[in-house]
Amino acid sequence: MGIRDLPLTTLAGEDTTLGADGPLGGKALLVVNVASKCGLTPQYSGLERLQERYGDKGFSVVGFPCNQFAGQEPGTAEEIQTFCSTTYGVSFPLFEKIDVNGEGRHPLYAALTETPDAEGTAGDVQWNFEKFLVSPSGEVIGRFRPRTDPEDETVVKAIEATLPS
Repeated sequence: MGIRDLPLTTLAGEDTTLGADGPLGGKALLVVNVASKCGLTPQYSGLERLQERYGDKGFSVVGFPCNQFAGQEPGTAEEIQTFCSTTYGVSFPLFEKIDVNGEGRHPLYAALTETPDAEGTAGDVQWNFEKFLVSPSGEVIGRFRPRTDPEDETVVKAIEATLPS
């Protein structure tokens, strides 16, 4: 089973996948573990600008709230949705809060974390706002560590090279 086929639940509680049958099928995706009370939380602004810039070109940011890093995402689904929409105008899809590391790691992140970063290091997510670029076919083709700004040239070029033709 590929990552596009894994069962997921939206922040609104709806069952879905990243696959062809859903609204994200055929799109390049930037998968990000997000948090509302982190020093990197302002990255939501850059992620939303990427969504606005490439959303109509076969791309979407997808956010997965995670509370594993210093308890920086303590909110309920409703609180997370309200914070993201009112503070950052987030329009990209958000999913239920999950674990990205450890025994309870979601199967999506079990697959994503096998991908090495630019230095060749795979394994656990380091912190909130780690980014994984997934091709329209479901191949993980890039990994960008938390401190890499979403609009960094390396991220933007990778997204542009991955957009469906």
